Amino acid sequence: MSDNAYTVVIPAYNAARTLDEAIRSVLAQTVAASDILVIDDGSTDDTADIAARYGGTVRVIRQGNAGAAAATTVGFRNVSAPFVAGLDADDIWLPEKAERQLERFARGPHVDGLFCRGRRFKHGDDDRSSGAVSEGLSRSSMMLRTSAVAAIGPVNDPGGARGRGEMIDWLQRGRELGLMFETLPEVLWLRRIIPGSLSYGYNTMADRGYLDVVRASLERRRARST
Repeated sequence: MSDNAYTVVIPAYNAARTLDEAIRSVLAQTVAASDILVIDDGSTDDTADIAARYGGTVRVIRQGNAGAAAATTVGFRNVSAPFVAGLDADDIWLPEKAERQLERFARGPHVDGLFCRGRRFKHGDDDRSSGAVSEGLSRSSMMLRTSAVAAIGPVNDPGGARGRGEMIDWLQRGRELGLMFETLPEVLWLRRIIPGSLSYGYNTMADRGYLDVVRASLERRRARST
């Protein structure tokens, strides 16, 4: 396996309408992934079948419905490449996403994880070039050294209710370990906005996950100081 090999982890739940395009965006990368792991989180639609049709580097891991955090952790535990990237099943990578991040890793100085800017587009809209740009540290924008992923450990659901914030919590734990993260200035992925999805708009119950992230971080700091 080459020094710049990378695995892509795609947690997916009832993602039949978007997963195909997500997988194709990874297969279209200018630097090919060594593996693409689709973690089917107990879907009741054709999600697993869509992924399984690809064969080759695309591998499907099935589990009972346990949420995106648990599915991501399962994916991370099955990575053998030196780098690992994530992608939500409704998002899309632009073709040079992996190449740009691997180039930055190769240049040094040492960095443990890289992110990139993303552009939003509304599901069903042909215009994907004029949406708002975000700096978000998200699953779809990240590429980390596999050693850093192992150091951070499992992805937790901070609120215990499968809300938002699991990746923010996970990355914050990485920062607390002293890992070095950096965001590239280029727009290298597209975030699909689907009305009614967990990530769309305001959701009081789901948004409690962000408060739980802050609470968990404060508790860890308090524990370290005692």
